[in-house]
Parts: sequence; structure tokens; C-alpha cells
Amino acid sequence: MLFVSIVGMLAIIAGVTLVLYGPPVQIAAWSGIGVLAILAIAADMLGFVLPQAAASGSISFIPFFAAAVIMPSWPAVACIALVSLAVETATRREFTKKVFNVFQRILAEAVAVWVYVSLGGRSLLEITPRSLPSLTHSAGLPALLAFGCGLAINNLLVIGVISVSSGKSLLKSWAESGFAMILMDVVTAPIILFFAWIYALFGWVAAATFWVPILGLRQFHKTNIELERTNEELLQLMVKSLEARDLYTSGHSRRVQHYATIVARAFGLKEREIEQISQAALLHDVGKIHEKYAKVLAKTDQLTQDEWTLIQEHPIDGANLVSTMTRLREIVPAIRSHHENWDGTGYPDGLAGELIPLAARIIRFADTIDAMTTERPYRAPMAEHQVRTELVKCRGSQFDPEITDRLLSSPLWSTLFAPVTDVSPAKAKFAVISARSRGATRARGA
Repeated sequence: MLFVSIVGMLAIIAGVTLVLYGPPVQIAAWSGIGVLAILAIAADMLGFVLPQAAASGSISFIPFFAAAVIMPSWPAVACIALVSLAVETATRREFTKKVFNVFQRILAEAVAVWVYVSLGGRSLLEITPRSLPSLTHSAGLPALLAFGCGLAINNLLVIGVISVSSGKSLLKSWAESGFAMILMDVVTAPIILFFAWIYALFGWVAAATFWVPILGLRQFHKTNIELERTNEELLQLMVKSLEARDLYTSGHSRRVQHYATIVARAFGLKEREIEQISQAALLHDVGKIHEKYAKVLAKTDQLTQDEWTLIQEHPIDGANLVSTMTRLREIVPAIRSHHENWDGTGYPDGLAGELIPLAARIIRFADTIDAMTTERPYRAPMAEHQVRTELVKCRGSQFDPEITDRLLSSPLWSTLFAPVTDVSPAKAKFAVISARSRGATRARGA
């Protein structure tokens, strides 16, 4: 609430300052407010929820920021305030979110207007087709910079409120959403300027006509986002189906996903690679969903040789299952090889060293760390220093030496032992599958 209050105070100051000290209002500008407001409302009514974020997306910012250069004065901000208030009133969001959305838009619009005016920009309504060649110097560059500043303020506030509401650090929230937002801004800023030119030069009918294909592109983008979210939910459903049949694995896959992400970051991988490892870690045990593993997973005593041989087939079954999904084929090698050891003593293929996919080597760490820090019927969860000792002991045999060294020396090491709020270790019956190969002294994941 404090964050929202600060945003609200800044928005009110920016709006009042624009009324008192901003450029004079042109009578011709008032005629455009209604049309731009209608186009913005249409876009807001077709908004969509952003994946993996406590926010929604809309392209209403296009007519809003266009208003900043068509009528660079306080009516543009007033238009945003009234439209946002009307739209938010009609939604079922929490009151705090409604207030934030209104103030956030007011502040971003006021900043855009002030930047445009300060750089010498003038209303596009003053520009005629004859003066169009000089537009780049008189309005084009100031407009693009104004849009950039307004969009940057908008993105910073959205990331800030996501950070506050989710409890994540601002840096982590930015890592998850910021880069995509920047790319979107780079693409949309020229579109906003072109839309404003069409409105100023050819009138509202032409602008409304141009708005139709923009809405069509928005719908295409919305469909892609919904498809991505559906795919992610299907993956979660698949994992939960596996966990429902085995009490030990309840939460295991998601904890391994959490640990694998930390290990990958400690190793210095790029976000794209970390995302793939995260998906592979979530699905690393999905092969156990096959019916043939049901009795083995339900056992609480020692596995027989035949049962141990059977359980070693789950990486292959998991890889075969995931390979049927085109979008996930990149992570198939990681799933197949997540039980391979650096010295070649793992399964199913006996790979050694760098022949083991990097993602599989990282998941090996995460899987083992979860096994060691999860409560067992014969021991309590291992402490941080005990886990460190085991990793050092198995360095070069079970684990990649370079990953081991980077992980143990990384500031991220301690975060592996911070409380995980979204998943919790299972404290129930489970199959003691790890560390069952005869004579093995290595720390092993399930």
C-alpha cells in the first residue's frame, strides 16, 4: 500500500503541475479526446493476463501516448484518468490494484507530455501534409523520446508492484519481465507515432481504421500468450499427476526446479538456458508416471535387483514421453541423462564428463540436494555444512568439478537453504530409491 501511495502522490503532483505550468490548451485538441478515449476503452476491454506475472496486458497505451503528442497538455492526462477510472470501476480487481493502475497511467502520461514539450515538441494538429518533411526534427524525435520515457516509467512501476506483491527482489522481477518489456517498447514506439500522424493528418476515421489491424495483432499476441500459459499449466498438471501417486515426490519436482535454477545462475548461464533447465528439472521424473513403477514407488523397504533395474528405466521413459511434445524436444537429453555421473557410473547410458548434457549435470546437483535436505525415515534433513561436505566428496565422481567449484563459491549457494514458500518437503511415507546401488557412498537423488 505504501508503494501505491507513493505512486499516487507522484501522479497527483505531475498532473497538477501540468495544469498550472503546462502549455495552453488548444480548442481543436478537445475534439480528439473522445475518439482516443473510445479506442483506449476498446483496447482495455480486450486486455489479457500476462503469463507468470501478477499483471495484465493491454494496448490502450497506444492511443494514450498518441494523445500526449496530439494534445500535449493536461487534457491528455485527464483523458487517461477518466478512461482508466471507468475501466477499473468495471473490473473485479482488488481496490488497491485499481488505484495503482489509475495512478500509474496518469504518471506515465504526464511524464511523456512533459518530456515532449520540454524537447520542443508541438501538437501534431499544427502539422499539415506540406510540413510533413520537417516533422522528424520538430516532433518525431521528441515524440519517440517522450514515448520511451513514458513507457519506461510504466514498466518500472509495473515491475515494482509485481516485486512488492510477490515478495521477489526488484532485480529478479526485472529479470523475468523487463527484457521482454524493453523489446515491446522498441517495437511499439514507432507504431504510436505513426498512429498519431495518421490521426493528425487524416482525421479520426483514418485513425480508427488503422486501429482495426492493430487490434488484430493484439488478438494474435493474446492467443499466443494463452497458448503458452495453457502449455505451462499442462506441464504442472502432468507433474501433479505424478506426485499424486507417490507421496515422496509430492513437491519434489518443483523443489528440484527451484534448486536447478539457482545452480544454473551460479554457473553463469543465460536466462534462455536457465529457462530450459527449469522446464527439464520440473519434468525430470515424469517417466515415473508409467504404471509399471507404481508398486516400486509404493515400497518402503529395500528394492530387489529387478526392481532397481526397473527404476533405472524412468529417465528413458520420461525422455520418450516428453519427446512427443514438439515445443519440449530441446530438453529431452537433459531428462534422459539426469542420473548420469561425471565418472561414467550413472544410468541409463553410462555417459561421462562433458558427454553428459550440461542441463542434466545441473539437474543432478538439484536432485541430489533435494534428496539430502528432505526428511528421511532413517535421518533428519542434512544441514548446509553437511551438504557442502557431500558435494565436495563427490566432486569429480558424481558431479561436474567446475559446476561444483562455482556453486560452492557463489553468493547464491546460501539461497539453496532459504525457506521455499511455494513448495514444501513431503513428510510422509516414500520409497527409499536413492543410494541403493550396492557399495555406493555417493549422495544420490531420487
